[in-house]
Amino acid sequence: MKISNNWLKEFIQTDLKTDKVSEYLTDIGLEVEGVEKYETVKGSLEGIIVGKVITCEQHPNADKLKKTTVDIGTGKMLNIVCGAPNVAEGQTVPVAVIGTKIYAKDGTFFEIKEAKIRGEVSQGMICAEDELGLSDDHGGIMILDGDQYEVGKDFAGYFELAGDEVLEIGLTPNRTDAMSHYGVARDLNAYLVSNQMKSAFEKVVSKPLNMEGSTDFQLEVEDSELCPRYIGAVIENVKVSDSPDWLKNRLKAIGLSPINNIVDITNYILHGLGQPLHAFDAEKISGKKVKVGVNASRTKFTTLDGVDRILNGSEIMIKDGSDKPLCIAGVFGGADSGVSEKTTKVFLESAYFSPVAVRKAAKFHGLSTDASFRFERGVDPNNTRTCITHAIALIEEICGGKLAGPLLEHYPKKIENNYVILRFSKVEQILGTKIHKEKIKEILKSLDIIVLNEIQNGLEISVPAYRADVTREIDVIEEILRIYGYNKIDAPQKISFTPMKTVSDDQDALENSWARTLQSNGFNEVMNNSLTTVKDETDAVKLLNPLSGDLAFMRKSLLEGLLANADYNIKRKNQDIKFFELGKIYHKKEQYEERKQLAILVSGRNVGENWLQPKSGTDFYHLKAYVNILLEKLNLKTEEKSLDDSRFSDALEIVSGGKTIARLGKVSPELLKAADIDQDCFYAEIELETCQKLRSDENLKFVDIPKFNKIRRDLALLIDKNVTYAELYHSAKKNPSKYLKNVSLFDVYEGKNLPEGKKSYAMSFELLNEEKTLEEKEIAAVMDSLIKNFRKEFSAELRS
Repeated sequence: MKISNNWLKEFIQTDLKTDKVSEYLTDIGLEVEGVEKYETVKGSLEGIIVGKVITCEQHPNADKLKKTTVDIGTGKMLNIVCGAPNVAEGQTVPVAVIGTKIYAKDGTFFEIKEAKIRGEVSQGMICAEDELGLSDDHGGIMILDGDQYEVGKDFAGYFELAGDEVLEIGLTPNRTDAMSHYGVARDLNAYLVSNQMKSAFEKVVSKPLNMEGSTDFQLEVEDSELCPRYIGAVIENVKVSDSPDWLKNRLKAIGLSPINNIVDITNYILHGLGQPLHAFDAEKISGKKVKVGVNASRTKFTTLDGVDRILNGSEIMIKDGSDKPLCIAGVFGGADSGVSEKTTKVFLESAYFSPVAVRKAAKFHGLSTDASFRFERGVDPNNTRTCITHAIALIEEICGGKLAGPLLEHYPKKIENNYVILRFSKVEQILGTKIHKEKIKEILKSLDIIVLNEIQNGLEISVPAYRADVTREIDVIEEILRIYGYNKIDAPQKISFTPMKTVSDDQDALENSWARTLQSNGFNEVMNNSLTTVKDETDAVKLLNPLSGDLAFMRKSLLEGLLANADYNIKRKNQDIKFFELGKIYHKKEQYEERKQLAILVSGRNVGENWLQPKSGTDFYHLKAYVNILLEKLNLKTEEKSLDDSRFSDALEIVSGGKTIARLGKVSPELLKAADIDQDCFYAEIELETCQKLRSDENLKFVDIPKFNKIRRDLALLIDKNVTYAELYHSAKKNPSKYLKNVSLFDVYEGKNLPEGKKSYAMSFELLNEEKTLEEKEIAAVMDSLIKNFRKEFSAELRS
């Protein structure tokens, strides 16, 4: 939002410079993001001097150029080459001397320098009106009246040029009360007064109007819920023309283009006082009656931008006596009822419309206007009369109009202020510091918040209706802090807190933890549509009214979507895939089932190609490692089992407490072919809800780092090929010795020099006594126990 410093001074007078105003506005939440300089004429005609053409002759080397000498009152003639067809001896002209900057419309400029043009020296430029920014005329140089303009004088001295500084405020959407120059001035005044700084601010009140006579116009509001307050005025003898310069400059400074005096006045009130107004050509209102209500659905309405729009039947409409729509209330006017140069009678509207209804209408029609932006958030319902009186006074002053009779007003039920109880103890608790109750009352008064009654340890207060965002005690506390000053609240030297046990039944926290873990390992999250097509309709959930045949079923698995993602990437040369998805799957068995899963798909290289190591392809064990990282967070006891699943060529499942919590494996060639993928893919799915139910509540325990070193011993075991490492691992972990800490597999060998049907596993065992160094006999006892057990359970033999 742009705020003109000159316009702001119409409402508040201070000794503050613009940088201080910016600082204080930012302190109270109206963050000033930048300050721009505005000039009526870019460059303010600096360096333009009134001159007189003394001689003018044809350029010796160019047919379309003239060679002139120009007197600018310095006693020295300037030689200037000019290309204007109308330049002649004896003319009084504006001259840009060397060093002057000539600005284009887009803000760019070039600097006048002494130069040679076709061999002749040129020491300045005789200017046209468009080159000075005075008009768009480029028919020739600007010729001045020699009796009015004195040679040698600054050209700018003959114009009333306005300069301004414009503040760009990053206004938050809830601060509708500050969406005007008056609102910003009111907020700034509250801060200055509360901090004992000089400020002169006067509340805007209604203008006295001459309401003699009568009008035959009528007003009818069909629904007071949609339009709680409406004021209309009929103004006769209006002359529509250009606005005066002061009004144009106000609007131009904040980036608005002047249109005509009537429309400019409504914009002036909108941005000055915050109340959107709308002006109709009164002669185009059939039956001399204005109705506020709704039109039937499918009614056609042409808006000011020339677009035909079809109404949905819920928009608040301004209509004439025959129910013909004139305007989408609070959003956009109609093409047929707007003010034009031929308008002589105006119907002026000032209203408070239902914010919800305006927001729905604006969204439905894809319209966003200055008016809808404010109405959607709630304008001041008690300011509508004040604003229309100011607009009427300006129309009478600028446009020659005259108010015809009294105002037409509908306001059956006054919109009351918000009642809030404020506790001093709550203020201190939230702010972390104590503010004296008299200071609190002073701040509230500066914000137009009325103290109704002082109660024990608090206040009963009335918050003005224009503060639609202040409805609760906490909102009032925020207002107090804003004006008191965030910077006055000291930051504590230390912060004390009590660690709280993590709530283990928070599934969102588990999902977020898993997602962050995967992202930190190079994974990207994908989101696929839950609606899909299936080849096998067994157990599938079919929609009763599908959008299309391709979206007729709820997905049975997350795998198909991830394979489609992989195919899309691989075909675009992104062949190293690490995807995960959190989503639900659906089945229809004895009853409908809905389960949430975490699915992981990896393919391509596990590590990007680099000179330190050869290419390394992703395999099943990389996938398993990622799954184990996630499951470790659950603190569960798990076991692995082989899995027969048509989606995989090789697979296993991870079980805990008799329930499957994960399935993982290599995707079958049939599925890869169907997905048009020609590289191996590995897929895992984890049952989120099952994991959450089984999740251990045991507290984490922190222990000291052992003072004594671990002892490692290795065994090379000759075993049958059908024996798995998992079986050996679980057998070793059952060992009763308290010294055995870790078991791992570091080599597998199958091939020559081994008996038929045998393989060799090389396993390592780490032992530790946390109280003293292990003796060799203690180590030997543990290893002998392990060997004896391996021989008994698996017929294992030791290899030398």
